[in-house]
Parts: sequence; C-alpha cells; structure tokens
Amino acid sequence: MVRHGETIWHEENRYAGLSDIALTAKGASQADQLAHWALTAGITAVWTSTLSRARATALPVAKALALPLHTDERLIELDFGQGEGLTSTEMSQNIPEAYAAFRVDPVLNFLPGGENPAHAAERAAATLYAIAKSADADGCSLVVAHSTLFRLALCKMLGIPLSQYRTVFPRFDNCSLTEIEIAPGGIVSLLFFNVPLPIMP
Repeated sequence: MVRHGETIWHEENRYAGLSDIALTAKGASQADQLAHWALTAGITAVWTSTLSRARATALPVAKALALPLHTDERLIELDFGQGEGLTSTEMSQNIPEAYAAFRVDPVLNFLPGGENPAHAAERAAATLYAIAKSADADGCSLVVAHSTLFRLALCKMLGIPLSQYRTVFPRFDNCSLTEIEIAPGGIVSLLFFNVPLPIMP
C-alpha cells in the first residue's frame, strides 16, 4: 500500500479528496524512486486509484516492471465535502462547528457534504480483498491510492474502530511503504507501516 507522491496542495496541507491535483516535481521524483525500489521488490501486479495523482505515481512502476496498470475507481479518496481544498485553519473559520465535531469523531461527524467514512472503508476493504484474491498464490500487488482511504481500510480490516483512524494511523507519508498480508480466509496481518522508501543511488 503506497500513498501517491506529493501534490501541489500538500505544501499548504489542504484536504484533497476527489479534486484532481497534480504532483509536484518532488512528487514525480518520489514516483521515480518508487519505481526504482519496485524493481527488486517482487511486485507482480500494480493497481491504482483513477485520480491522476495516484495514476502518475503508479505509472512509472508499471512501466519499469513491464506490467499493466490496473485502475479501480473504488480506490479513490474520501470526499471531504465542504472541507475539500481547505486547510484545517480555514475549516475552523468557515465551518467551525462541523470541524470541531469532526475533530472529536471524524466518522460519526464526517464533514458536511462529504462521503460517510464507513462507506469508504467498506469499498476500500472490498477492493483490497478482491485484489488479493486475484493475485497469484505467491504474488505481491502494489496498490497506489490515498491516505484517508488507506487508514480507514486498515482499521476495517484489522478490527480497529473506524473513529480511531486519525489517531491509530496518524499519518501516511507520500510514497511510504505499508504492507499487509491477506491469508486464506481473509485474515489480515499488518507487516509494516509507513516505512520510508530506501534512498536509491
């Protein structure tokens, strides 16, 4: 599981859900580093969200490995509704009551006009299970998607209350590496979380 590379909104820490935001030069470099790492990682399939920031991150990997790039719209990020494109400070000014409630419980009190995180967790987990089922017995799939979606999916698959996704998994860095194993019967193990890419020459 890999969050896409840095985008132009990350520098200002703006909430990017369904907005199609481009990678920065640093984000493109992170994608190239990811492709370099993937050459020796035993990746047998590459999957990505349909949003361009994820596809732009996954495409160099697919090209380096000569693998098809599979896209699935169920891997798109959570819709942040009225919080879309805003910083935390701007939300506290524009929608103060809603943002305060969101900070207390981001699932029960999701942002106005946004997607219910419980629904996002369901679609994300179902997609990851389907990807695992489609892989070869010894295959390893790389999935490039989004921070909040991944954190919700991890909570759902590991039996952690969804409302804790921001505290149990406080960050999902751009192009960091998180690995889960899905055993027969759907048993999920978290092998490592948010590990930085190794520095490549």
